[in-house]
Amino acid sequence: MNARRGRRRPERFARVRRAATLTVIAWFAVTIGIVVALRWLDPPTTSFMLIDRLGALVSAEPAYVFRHRWVEGSQMSATIKLAVIAAEDQRFLDHGGFDFVEIEHALSQRSRGVSMRGASTITQQTAKNLFLWPGQSWLRKGLEAYFTMLIEVCWPKTRVLEVYLNVAEFGRGVFGVGAASEHYFRQPASQLNGSQSALLAAVLPNPIRYRIQAPSPYVRERQAWISQQMRALGGEQYVRALDERSCLPSRVGVAWC
Repeated sequence: MNARRGRRRPERFARVRRAATLTVIAWFAVTIGIVVALRWLDPPTTSFMLIDRLGALVSAEPAYVFRHRWVEGSQMSATIKLAVIAAEDQRFLDHGGFDFVEIEHALSQRSRGVSMRGASTITQQTAKNLFLWPGQSWLRKGLEAYFTMLIEVCWPKTRVLEVYLNVAEFGRGVFGVGAASEHYFRQPASQLNGSQSALLAAVLPNPIRYRIQAPSPYVRERQAWISQQMRALGGEQYVRALDERSCLPSRVGVAWC
């Protein structure tokens, strides 16, 4: 009897190990398949949108209105593309998903006891908004790194920017530049000017705290800084060059067009 039980334990362990291995393989297959598909298919929603809507439903928030409308990259003004690059990720075209220069600066500030500055790239923020959740944890950062690498391998930079601008939150319940432009400026995203684009980009670090309507002095100061950076990058000509290279690959992969 004891010998029989002894034989069963390795068998059970082997079954558990096989099940765990198959689960891991299936998870990688599914996540890779989703990211590859989103190279061409527009995501109908994101984890952040679902969390936001669920939170409003649970709290029975009476004034909550969800706004989102997908806008093709070709239907966005050049200024909004330039503004988010100037504000969020000026090495967007040069890195492979992670800006190690900014990471080094952030760590240096932290070692001096200064509040840690943000170092997330547009690709990282796209990965987080699409698949993950708010907050800080090693698990979330690890998953964010994984999805960031997948996106950089599978998508061209133009697609990363297009998706980011369509899923970023610009205010309570306002997701994507299409909804933001219509809600705040009563016009399509294709007609956004430089000042409006800089104002939209100015609230991206915290769109709940920083408001586009009745912007604070800090938001106005940040808007002016972003406008200055937009000019320093080369203005709309910078984005036209990006749009013309619609198959622009990332630094770590080859774009599929």
